[in-house]
Parts: sequence; C-alpha cells; structure tokens
Amino acid sequence: MISRWSATAGAAATALATAAAVLAPTTASASPPGTKDVTAVLFEWNFASVAKECTNTLGPAGYGYVQVSPPAEHIQGSQWWTSYQPVSYKIAGRLGDAGAFQSMVTTCHNAGVKVVVDTVINHMSAGSGTGTGGSSYTKYNYPGLYSSADMDDCTSTISDYTNRTNVQNCELVGLADLDTGEEYVRATIAGYMNTLLGYGVDGFRIDAAKHIPATDLANIKSRLGNTSVYWKQEVIHGSGEAVQPTEYTGNGDVQEFRYAYDLKRVFNSENLAYLSNYGEGWGYMSSSVAGVFVDNHDTERNGSTLNYKNGANYTLANVFMLAYPYGAPDINSGYEWSDTDAGPPNSGSVTACWQDGWKCQHAWPEILRMVAFRNATRGEPVTNWWDNGGDAIAFGRGSKGYVAINHESSSLSRTYQTSLSAGTYCNVQNNTTVTVNSSGQFTATLGANTALAIYTGKSSC
Repeated sequence: MISRWSATAGAAATALATAAAVLAPTTASASPPGTKDVTAVLFEWNFASVAKECTNTLGPAGYGYVQVSPPAEHIQGSQWWTSYQPVSYKIAGRLGDAGAFQSMVTTCHNAGVKVVVDTVINHMSAGSGTGTGGSSYTKYNYPGLYSSADMDDCTSTISDYTNRTNVQNCELVGLADLDTGEEYVRATIAGYMNTLLGYGVDGFRIDAAKHIPATDLANIKSRLGNTSVYWKQEVIHGSGEAVQPTEYTGNGDVQEFRYAYDLKRVFNSENLAYLSNYGEGWGYMSSSVAGVFVDNHDTERNGSTLNYKNGANYTLANVFMLAYPYGAPDINSGYEWSDTDAGPPNSGSVTACWQDGWKCQHAWPEILRMVAFRNATRGEPVTNWWDNGGDAIAFGRGSKGYVAINHESSSLSRTYQTSLSAGTYCNVQNNTTVTVNSSGQFTATLGANTALAIYTGKSSC
C-alpha cells in the first residue's frame, strides 16, 4: 500500500489524502478544542467559492473546519494533480491569488469556520516550464527558492516500501524530492508555512508525510510562529512497510486509512453488526490522534474506498462515521469524474451545488444534518448498542443522542431502548418526529437503506 498517485504521459501525477482535526495547546489530538470537529474538504474549490460556502452552508451547519486544496504556485495543466506539483511558494495557483486567499480565511472565520491548508512540502515538480504564477522552473531548479543542492541525492523513483531510505530519500513518482534534513530547506518550508499562518490559517494537512522523516517534520514544526498549530499528517498504513503511521503521532494527528478501507468492505459485503467496537478495537491508532474519512480525493479515484458512485452504501457510511465517536471526521466534497485525472469544473468555480458536476457531499441532507448531531453528542460514549447480527444497527451517545441504520434490503420495525429523556425529537434524517417514552423507548420503522438520528436540543423539525 503506497501513497496514492496517478501517472499520465509526459507528466508525473500526484494524489494524496486528507483529514483534519486540531491540536490542543501542547498535545496532538484529533479532538479539537471547542464543540466542532468535523471538516468539510472542499477539494479543488477556488477560494472565492470556499468563502461563500463557509457563509452559506458550513457555518450554519456546524462544520468546525474547511480544508482547502494546495494554494502554492504549481505546474500548468487542467488535471487536478497539477496542484500537487509546486514550483514556488507564492499563492498563485488556479484556485486564486493571495488576495482571494486572505478574503477566504477572513470570511470563513467570520462564519465560525476554521481553515486548514493542504500543504505540499515533500517535493517540488517534475519537468520544466512556467508555473501558474509566471515562475520559470526546471526539475531540481526553482529560481529564488531551491536548486539541485537542496534535493535528496537519490534521483530514482521510490520502488521498495520495505526500505526506509528508499521511501524517504528517493522520488515519489519522479517528483523532485526535497532534502528536508538540510537547514536551508527546513527554514524555507517553515517560512512558507509561517506566511500561511500570517494569513490566519488554523492548521495544515501535511501531504506525503510518509516520505519525510518524522524528525524532519518535528524540526520544521518547531520553527513555526505557532508551534501548537493543528498538524495532520498523511501517512498511509501498509502492512510490513518500513514507515508506519504511529511514528508521526508525536508531531500531530495522522490519518487512519484502515478506517476507510474497512468501512468499504463492511458496507459492501459484510455485516454492520461488526462495527460495535470499531476503531481502537480493530487495532487502529488511538482515537485522540486519528483523522478519519469515508473517502478522499485520492481513494475515491483508485477504488480503495467507497465513493459518491456507491449510492446508499456511501451515504450511510458517512452517517455512521459522524455518529460514531472515533477520530475526527473529514467529509470529502468534490466533483463528478469518469477520467480520474480530470480537473475541477470551471477551474474550481462553484456557482451552485449539484450543478456543473459539483457533488457537494458536505451538503447532502443526510450527511449535513449529522454534523449537528455530532456536535451535540461530543464526548458521550456509545451506549445501548443493538444489532440484528446482520446489517441493522443502532446505538446511543450517552443521554444526548441515538442513531439507527438499516442497511438491510427490506424495512425494519422495532422498539429501541435509549438513554434519552422522554419527549419529542426530530429525526434529522428525514425531518419526521420521534416520541421517546418515560422508559427511554421509541418505536420506529426504517425503510431499506435509511437511517434515523435524534439528539437533545432538536425537538422540532
């Protein structure tokens, strides 16, 4: 299991995953301070569109964070992966300039949404040419920024994931690999990240972190103006590989890819009943340092996870993730694709959701309404677990909420036991009311491949 990258004739392609949470003042944690830990990953949305979405949707829905695609100047081309081949650290990519970036950060903050930036610091580009901001470059030479002396000595492509040196010193799909052990390189990367902090960003997603020694990342982080800023690292788990995700938890949060892989298998071909101890009970990293997702821009394309094409399986997996207290969840929100290399519609400009191919999964009602459920039940344990041994499950979140998922092929009627107070609640999955009696019970019928979710504070629909 290697980092997920695509290749196309004439250019090295890139693709890497994401997750988000936030650091407490001095410790790595996937449980951000405050009451909101859900991130909307608006993949390849331009900054003006992100700003509007923070105001119109993300803030009102209770999303704590928005993650934006890499802002740095990159190679030209329509493919999405050009964003992952930087040629300078100027904010001059296809998504907008520094002014648009600053406006986006300010607007999102005003909407109560924090901003995480996808940050590409392991490598530069392949090939040569002129970048999206007008900078000339050749592989290994980026005038005014880096020269060949700043690159790792190994100039061959990574080929052996059981060899640490090969993974961390050689080139990921032919991209110029920065020598992050060097003083100048560390200082320059930290300078870029400090510039982003100056714009007010709240955190970083570290692209290709697996290919950078954890000690190098720790050194770079120590140079930041805010050393406790949120820091999430993309380190894909691979059994038997030399570099493992747990090596990086001292620096910050780490994405738990196995969570997404296993959700695909369970929802597609196994029993939801198996999810009763999901997370640490399955051998995953501690919930406190794990970033989780159903899919990301990379895995949705390579088939290793569910994606928007999987219908109810995908929707219900997102409902489960938001309801279940493990890690900090990302909601991937991208665009329709048949060509896995295809870049964003309208160069990243989103006029409206569900137009021009924009899928806007973060705004699907079944998913969006679970964000408030998660905020309301934060910190509560799983209680009153029930399953039918197959594909119907239900569980509470202490005395704050209750969710039921029917992934069977026919409807299900039963009485559920909760720890909720008696009263009327809104089932936010379909805006119908549920009445809980004095014994904490309610009776409901769930259609095939539907869910129910109720929580305290939401009595009317």
